[in-house]
Amino acid sequence: MIEDTLKRKQKHGRGQAPILREKQLAHGCFPYLSYPILEQTGIVEHCFTTRMGGVSTGIFESLNLSFARGDEKAAVEENFRRIAELLGCEYGEFVLSDQGHTTNVRRVGRDDAGKGLVRTRDYSDVDGLITDEPHLVLATFYADCVPLYFVDARKRAIGLSHSGWRGTAGRMGQKTLDAMHREFGTQPEDVVCAIGPSICQDCYEVSEDVAQEFMREFSGHEPEILIVKGNGKYQLDLWRANEIVLLEAGIKQEHLSVTDVCTCCNPNVLFSHRASHGKRGNLGAFLSLTEGRIR
Repeated sequence: MIEDTLKRKQKHGRGQAPILREKQLAHGCFPYLSYPILEQTGIVEHCFTTRMGGVSTGIFESLNLSFARGDEKAAVEENFRRIAELLGCEYGEFVLSDQGHTTNVRRVGRDDAGKGLVRTRDYSDVDGLITDEPHLVLATFYADCVPLYFVDARKRAIGLSHSGWRGTAGRMGQKTLDAMHREFGTQPEDVVCAIGPSICQDCYEVSEDVAQEFMREFSGHEPEILIVKGNGKYQLDLWRANEIVLLEAGIKQEHLSVTDVCTCCNPNVLFSHRASHGKRGNLGAFLSLTEGRIR
């Protein structure tokens, strides 16, 4: 069982931990991670992929979701088709981010279906996607950075954002909630959130200039997010930093789940930029509204 090989940071995750599930698809068994707190809203389909269940080979084995790292285009397309089967959506319903480590959030709708996959994107430097339309699958991509999931069951709106260290220092979680409030009237207290699998503090060493930026932005929280190693090196806790951002933005503690799965600790199950020294594919986070979907 894959679960037997998945290393978890038992003392780090908070709320409901992500569950490693396996679903039988046409090609065989497909493993993926999901969050009970998101499932319990009853209005979304979601997943966070592993590196297993696809057709890519070599350093991309096997479920690589990047077209830009040297993998065969046909293999990546097949990998997306398998995710479409998992989520019960059409191949052309995905809307892909165009990540540039920004805090830019874009509202997408029916006219954006397929962009980044079967249609050319007419946007760039978009690390967050929000929508209130069903039949659209928001997609963002990872190999150590932090996925942030947002579900507003009251307004029936969702968001999905990529938050690396720059996005976290820029409070990407707050920016996403601000965009959802502006576009849909979302109130933070109504939103259920999950902080997805990403690099843990034990694995994430940063330089002093990065640490100083977090000291400024998270003044008063330094002991919670930084461990001094010496020689200008620190260990940074992106999980806790994003949790602080979301709680300060108005998310209720009981509506928030924080991962206990580190990408770098699990290089055989998940892609990690640090663990592979950059020789890797991309994982994907996916989120869609199910209301109105015809099965």
